Amino acid sequence: MLRIPAACGISVYKEGLEWVNIDSLVPNKLMKQYLMSLDYDVVKPEYTFGDSRFDFYMERQGEKYLTEVKGCTLAADLERGTGLFPDAPTERGVKHLDELAAAAKKGYHCQAAFVIQMNGIHTVLPNDDTHPEFGQALRRAAAAGVQVAFYECHVEADSIIITGVNDKQ
Repeated sequence: MLRIPAACGISVYKEGLEWVNIDSLVPNKLMKQYLMSLDYDVVKPEYTFGDSRFDFYMERQGEKYLTEVKGCTLAADLERGTGLFPDAPTERGVKHLDELAAAAKKGYHCQAAFVIQMNGIHTVLPNDDTHPEFGQALRRAAAAGVQVAFYECHVEADSIIITGVNDKQ
């Protein structure tokens, strides 16, 4: 398992969820560790494609991959284990999803990776009430072949660890 120690993250306690990591840098750190543990030939952070800079570019046996990471800290339904993203409007997030869709059409393997920074949440829904354009862009990206993946985590006061991946496509 990949673990980020407390020195790399800030967690708060919330009734029903227990610990929630609120450090916006942690999702990319976790994802970098995770990607480095897979058998990619190349893993590059901060990769420019089109008019966007994506969190990660990878290669494996000549195939090209792009991953954009989003950290989820907003719980919607604890009983069903669902979270929401975004918690505030994100024009940059819409732009990234549209660029991922364009890259997928050009043959890249593309992923929108939601790192869930809280316990008990297994999937993330677009927060259409907060930013309907993001939800529309996420649905367009998925229809264009962008993989939407939810990285479940276990969060404690002093660490966060990826415990599983749910893919939606």
